[in-house]
Amino acid sequence: MNKKEKVAFIEKELNRLIPNPEPALHFKDAYTLLVSVMLSAQCTDARVNKVTAILFKLADTPKKMAALSLSTIEKTIHSLGFFRVKAKNLKGLSEMIVEKFSGHVPDNLKDLETLPGVGHKTASVVMAQGFQESAFPVDTHIHRLAKRWGLSSGKNVVETEEDLKKAFPKKDWGRVHLQMVLFGRTYCPARGHKKEECPICSQVG
Repeated sequence: MNKKEKVAFIEKELNRLIPNPEPALHFKDAYTLLVSVMLSAQCTDARVNKVTAILFKLADTPKKMAALSLSTIEKTIHSLGFFRVKAKNLKGLSEMIVEKFSGHVPDNLKDLETLPGVGHKTASVVMAQGFQESAFPVDTHIHRLAKRWGLSSGKNVVETEEDLKKAFPKKDWGRVHLQMVLFGRTYCPARGHKKEECPICSQVG
């Protein structure tokens, strides 16, 4: 099948297997989403959800988080990997949102990426899930799948993101992003992957 047919097949299978994808992280607004995504680096979403359930009782707004001491934040998130760096970034980004953005999470990639600890992928997730704007965040799962499915030969997530944006309709980016993450975890893992048993790789890989 050509690339257009391949994309159509992939989207059809994703819609069949994961018709209503939901974010794995628990959040109630753009700020709690931003915090959760930033904390999720090198950690499972389940562990982050356990930590944020406690953290957000202490502070669930930039102003409240900025008011917490660094040691309090560290103690609260200490079970996460790189907790000292994350605590410093969390306090720093909260202070910056209060001081520079009037207490509101910025709703554009350029400003989001100026916040401490916030890279392009984190900013893209906030745009897609927090503001329902067209964005296609690429993590390791999506990077792996795009390569396996022949949708991208990108050497890094930035190149892969550009290829996927060209492949899928803009209106579908947010949904397909979530579907690919969930598909990668469930059907197409990095280790122990059996091509012949994968619903998509067996057909297009």
